[in-house]
Amino acid sequence: MPLPFVSPSRRGFLAGIGAAAVGITLTGLEGCHRGPPGKRINFYNWDTYIGKTTLKDFKAETGVQVDMSLFSNNDELFAKLRGGNQGYDVIVPTNDFVQRMAQANMLEPLDHAKIPNLKNVSPDFQNPPFDPGRKWSMPYTWLVLGLGYRKSKIQGVPDDWKWVFDSPQYKGRIGVLAEAGDLVRLVLKYLGYPMNTGDPVALKKVEDLLIKQKSNIAVFHDDNGQDLLLSGDIDIVIEYNGDIAQVMREDKDLDFVVPKQGSQISSDCLCIPKGAPNPDLAHEFINYLLDAKAGAEISETIRYPTPNAAARALMGADYKDNPVIFPPAAILAKCDYATYNGEALSRQYEDIITRVRAA
Repeated sequence: MPLPFVSPSRRGFLAGIGAAAVGITLTGLEGCHRGPPGKRINFYNWDTYIGKTTLKDFKAETGVQVDMSLFSNNDELFAKLRGGNQGYDVIVPTNDFVQRMAQANMLEPLDHAKIPNLKNVSPDFQNPPFDPGRKWSMPYTWLVLGLGYRKSKIQGVPDDWKWVFDSPQYKGRIGVLAEAGDLVRLVLKYLGYPMNTGDPVALKKVEDLLIKQKSNIAVFHDDNGQDLLLSGDIDIVIEYNGDIAQVMREDKDLDFVVPKQGSQISSDCLCIPKGAPNPDLAHEFINYLLDAKAGAEISETIRYPTPNAAARALMGADYKDNPVIFPPAAILAKCDYATYNGEALSRQYEDIITRVRAA
């Protein structure tokens, strides 16, 4: 679900600073280190989704080394942990996968007494519908999907999902998400159906529309749509607001809009997976990430909207008043959280996108 001042691309960021310098590994299991308890923890995170100095600052404060390995989407995260924890202490699933993993007994309940910085979180995120009482998760970011685009290549503001789902106008210059659930839900939103429906008629229309549109789509991307847009490989892409906000600092010809039909709002969360080797240190790390100063440093880097009210208060107007990072309330009112509605429906979404991509 996202950085850098160092480089406009995620791969460039890792190459530019040296992955080892901040404890980043590019693989999952291979990146887990199982050092003595109290010495290091393993953090499984999205790419470019941490502050420039966060891990170094945490080590300086606590003496704990954080080894961060990377996943590209929630499906990959879920698959990695489905067969058992391979050494991870803290993970960053999106809200519907918090539900899915909790129901599958893949998460440890959180001890709020060990996370006093929960007080910094905005009331809007203290008791979310996907995790009442914050039993399983703490909020890391929130985000909304929309269309990133190159202004010089697109006619007007593309504030309609039809430009990526139902039109040949930008044939060969369109990027869409690879993650099955997100893509299906956005098409449902465009077609006027409830975004989390399992209605077979609606899902058949989603599949048919995507198969029809497939010849116009250049790429199904794994959370690197902003890089493809920045490099000129595509001109319009489904991406998260924070990802596009990052590259807009590099290229003034780029912009972002949430289509008029509304979209999917999400929250990426901090969780402790079942069987975490160092649960006390995991709580300590989560509490650190919810610190006001640490949260502000993360937000300044990744450009995602923060649920941390204390951190937001420390930010400048270019962040707090940025309509890409914080879209207007009127359009957010048309956005819905994804919900987990059982393994059968999740597999059905995945099967739809598998058939679309094979068509």
